[in-house]
Amino acid sequence: MYPRVQPRADSRSTVASVRGVTLVCVPEPHDHVQPLPEHHAPLAPELPLTDSTADDALSLKTQLVRFVLTGGLSAVVDYGLYVLLMALGVTRDGAKALSFVAGTTTAYLINRRWTFKAEPSKVRFAAVVALYAVTFAAQVGINGVLNDSLGDQWWVTPFAFVVAQGTATVINFVVQRLVIFRIR
Repeated sequence: MYPRVQPRADSRSTVASVRGVTLVCVPEPHDHVQPLPEHHAPLAPELPLTDSTADDALSLKTQLVRFVLTGGLSAVVDYGLYVLLMALGVTRDGAKALSFVAGTTTAYLINRRWTFKAEPSKVRFAAVVALYAVTFAAQVGINGVLNDSLGDQWWVTPFAFVVAQGTATVINFVVQRLVIFRIR
């Protein structure tokens, strides 16, 4: 049987009743813990994690389908801006950097609300920024290496984009599902 726990209106104490036995818990003056200042952001080792993955209400299959659909839309934003910026004279790496930011911002906003059904969180947002910094480096690097090594064929730019995007997508899904969207 679970105890009924109620705070008492007249003090900081708490009352708990189990099978007719009433316990009154009164905190000692030294039990008071000072809250962290508003500007404190948890460091990586102290990120609060839950025992469940992302959102238990959605199955892995549903999350994966939603993540892929969101990724498809974000890839259209990413690739469309990439091609547009290069047509406007922006360097390949500069265009890829700007399009990556636009695409991943689109992906995060949709995935947070639709795929993982998570509330806004400054800690989660900071973790996503760190993840996207890693996938940004991976994407720009892979895209650059493939473009430079495969020559000037018509298919090289879209091929390099797809390989770089695919690599980043796998990294993003795994880390977001297993780590970031488990953060409270």
